[in-house]
Amino acid sequence: MDKTILNTEIQKFINSNINSNISELLLKGVPFNDVDPKAVIEQIEAKKRSQKKLPTWFNSTNIYYPNKLNIEQTSSEITASYKANLIFGKSLIDVTGGLGIDCYFFSQKVEELTHCEINEELSSIAEHNYKQLGVTNISCIKDSGVDFLENTDKVFDWIYIDPSRRDNSKQKVFLLGDCTPDVEKLQNLFFQHAKNVMIKTSPLLDFSATINALDYIKEIHVVAVNNEVKELLWILEKDYTKDILVKTINLQKESNQVFDFKIEEESFAIAEYSKPLNYLYEPNSAILKSGAFNSISDKLKLKKLHKHSHLYTSVDLFEFPGRSFKIEKCIDFNKKAILKEGIKKANITTRNFPISVNDIRKKFKIKDGGENYIFFTTDLNNSKIVIICSKAT
Repeated sequence: MDKTILNTEIQKFINSNINSNISELLLKGVPFNDVDPKAVIEQIEAKKRSQKKLPTWFNSTNIYYPNKLNIEQTSSEITASYKANLIFGKSLIDVTGGLGIDCYFFSQKVEELTHCEINEELSSIAEHNYKQLGVTNISCIKDSGVDFLENTDKVFDWIYIDPSRRDNSKQKVFLLGDCTPDVEKLQNLFFQHAKNVMIKTSPLLDFSATINALDYIKEIHVVAVNNEVKELLWILEKDYTKDILVKTINLQKESNQVFDFKIEEESFAIAEYSKPLNYLYEPNSAILKSGAFNSISDKLKLKKLHKHSHLYTSVDLFEFPGRSFKIEKCIDFNKKAILKEGIKKANITTRNFPISVNDIRKKFKIKDGGENYIFFTTDLNNSKIVIICSKAT
């Protein structure tokens, strides 16, 4: 890291140009001769990207930022805080430390943190930023976390690992065994040094394949923020062999949506089916990712429209971890019936339906937005239907 960047005047320039046009800044240049202009521009870009994702860093002085790709790949503060609340004990080692956002929040829950990062510059950046943030219980090691574990006898309460989900060609991978380091092969090493292991993976990773790849899974957390799944957390406990608990959470500003179930429950849960009744429910993205399609019907006593539609209905309104709607009308899917409704503007969703939202908009000349919510789906008789709704109050 180039510590010249931390010069007071350069920091003032960075802060005063957070909202500037980057292309114009590159053309104009920066008013400093002792620093690479591109390095200053990179700091501005990275800090700007941190404004909402990492407000603690953004609002602190003399923070040094890595390149914008590192900012994109790191945990957000909201998900890092959620992870920290799952941790207990006195010590934790982060095997793939990165920028150190997760470690920062872990440090508020345990006494002793070890942050391992093989990239020396990134390790130095994390160490510098911890000092600026007043953190004193994190030791930064410029080395591979796996190598560190292979050469130490130390035992921790927790091991945390966020394996890289890109191959040597920077392409995304979808199986745990293709990530770096290979967590699947390293499980024995981890359990030599800790009883508890937390693994963070991308929601793109195959859910069932990862379950088969890991030993001693105690919990799986499917974490969404504002209905976008951000990460999967795999909690392993040495020698644990009981049912796996799946915890889905959709983190929102006003209130969080939570739904828990056990893997075996989903296998035995039986969903009842019905035509659309008075209310319609659409599960949030965390539930959809978890595959709790029968459990949510069984536990919440809701009817399902079709095995593959993943929409639910009821006579009375229930609190639901997702979106809830009042059904105004249900019609068959045909051009004459739809045009007869005279709807010019609506929010459209398709579930288990052969035509895309864009094609539906073009075909029926329906603009996006408004107070109408229309679901194009398939019912229990395999008929294509259109459900016209308003938001449930």
